[in-house]
Amino acid sequence: MLILECPCCGVLADETELAPGGEAHIKRVGPEADDDAFEAYLFERRNPKGVHFERWRHAMGCGKWFHAARDTVTLEVFGTYSAQVTEPPAELVAAIRKKRPGWEGWR
Repeated sequence: MLILECPCCGVLADETELAPGGEAHIKRVGPEADDDAFEAYLFERRNPKGVHFERWRHAMGCGKWFHAARDTVTLEVFGTYSAQVTEPPAELVAAIRKKRPGWEGWR
């Protein structure tokens, strides 16, 4: 079972209280985008085996969005953080690099 700590309200929530929101830190396009850019936004997603950054909503709690870093194979959670940032916190990235020496980075 996946358990994440909501950084907004501090509650440890299991996956039944959360709603997934897809990949974190992607550039979202608006209505002014051309067809190629919109197609890339809709369909071209990373599907990594290993460390991944995702968006989650604490649907059955505070209702706020946040980001989580986790391993898609083992479900190990490295940390959660505010969705109001454009990249993962440096200390979280450093902690992941320490645990996964061969990890190439979040981008």
